[in-house]
Amino acid sequence: MPLDIRIRFGRALRRQRQKLGVSQEAFADMCQLDRTYIGGIERGERNVALVNIDKIAKTLRLTIADLFRGV
Repeated sequence: MPLDIRIRFGRALRRQRQKLGVSQEAFADMCQLDRTYIGGIERGERNVALVNIDKIAKTLRLTIADLFRGV
């Protein structure tokens, strides 16, 4: 059975954040989101709103499509 989309998205986000070389806290600040929210996304606990996916992609300097390629 395939992994839940939230888990796959969280793993893709973690990979991209680590490529950027920043902590969850620093990344959350860059996105203007809470650190615990980013942690929850990376653990697959959050169902992320589209507006926040857009903020995350822009912070990573990716298109939303590119961000989802790793999912």
